[in-house]
Amino acid sequence: MSSFAEYDRYDALGLAGLVQRGEVSAEDLLEEAIRRRDAVNPRINAVVRNMDDIAREAIAAGLPDGPFRGVPFLLKDFGAAYRGVPMSNGSRAYRNYVPDYDSELVTRFKASGLVTFGKTNTPEFALMGATEPLLHGITRNPWNPTRTAGGSSGGSAAAVAAGIVPMASGGDGGGSLRIPGACCGLVGFKASRGRVPHGPAAGDPWYGQVQDGVISRSLRDSAAALDAIRGMDIGAPYSEPPGPSSFLGACQQAPGKLRIALCREPLMVDGELHADCLQGVDHSAALLRELGHEVVEAAPALDKAQLAEGFLLRLMASTAGDVREAEALLGRKLEHGELEDETWMLVQLGRSFSAAQFDIAHRRLFTQSRRFAQFMQDFDVILTPTLGKPPVEHGYFRLSGIDKWLAPLLTRCPIGPLAGKLDITAHFAEKSFDWVSSTMAFNISGNPSVSLPLY
Repeated sequence: MSSFAEYDRYDALGLAGLVQRGEVSAEDLLEEAIRRRDAVNPRINAVVRNMDDIAREAIAAGLPDGPFRGVPFLLKDFGAAYRGVPMSNGSRAYRNYVPDYDSELVTRFKASGLVTFGKTNTPEFALMGATEPLLHGITRNPWNPTRTAGGSSGGSAAAVAAGIVPMASGGDGGGSLRIPGACCGLVGFKASRGRVPHGPAAGDPWYGQVQDGVISRSLRDSAAALDAIRGMDIGAPYSEPPGPSSFLGACQQAPGKLRIALCREPLMVDGELHADCLQGVDHSAALLRELGHEVVEAAPALDKAQLAEGFLLRLMASTAGDVREAEALLGRKLEHGELEDETWMLVQLGRSFSAAQFDIAHRRLFTQSRRFAQFMQDFDVILTPTLGKPPVEHGYFRLSGIDKWLAPLLTRCPIGPLAGKLDITAHFAEKSFDWVSSTMAFNISGNPSVSLPLY
């Protein structure tokens, strides 16, 4: 067929409906998506691996009769193992790694009828809130190429915002679906802990903080995708929490009058939010009041220092574990040049604290989660700005100044007692919580959280 000009007027369910009614074929949609990718990707660098022939073969073999049958789709190139297709995890260490299995998430995406024709960019090991790995380069925001598309699912968000696909996969361990959702004006939904599978290679990544899902242009697509991938897989450490039989059906029902806590302060750090972000959340609060909901300005009494410290210790420990696991999987020691300086810093910091320090940080996080749960006994929803300020420029998370000067030494040597004498974590804390000021709280607590393009 000729170019399908109306392609980007439809969400994923809309395109699936066209296929179901015979108004367009899966082949036509795939070729249109490929055309759009080839036209825009050189400018934004969202897609880092093409799988065109694999997608064509999947269509020719016959697609499952799922809710997204025939819809073009992109996978975040982290953790989403697709048999026979390289998975780099944003790292030079994994540049030649090819999994020999499908992850459970990929299996369920396939069963839903989605047609995967590529993989999207992600920061190394999905660590940063911006997508600019040394392996694949910077992903640029389609709305403003001087600004980040967010991370770690920034490639997926940029691809959706640019109209390549209506929906793409992602994961969220500290905001990695919601941050790019906010940066690119999309729906970024993180499900409840235990709602979606991580197998067979993982159980509770980042100590139960990570949930996989999609970035989309419509709430109904995100709900239908959750219906398609939800549920425990074999050996999962968490059971799926109670929920509606259909999230798509639930999101189409009026919720009744809700009591909503309007939180105009960051949850992870002391300080104030950017005026633009406050204006956005106030606009949303006014809309909710117009819809008949009760909106009360209130904030949970959380120990932000304990939240921040515990989150960072988990991140550092997980990064050190990721490197150890990579070495076991690849069968060799990683060389210094295979990982970025920021990653090596996190690895060394993860090796520098004791098991007792890590245990007490865990206990404190559970205490803060209970405080939050107690606060939510009086509310149905808490409303916050997704980010502490508008999308930042590229390079925001990179080491600079004295940190950059120290990096070659500290990333090659055990930090040990230096960690207590040098405030090495200050850089990561400042960069992590100044801009991404609240999203991590919901990864820690395990609650669902969504960034919506309301302003």
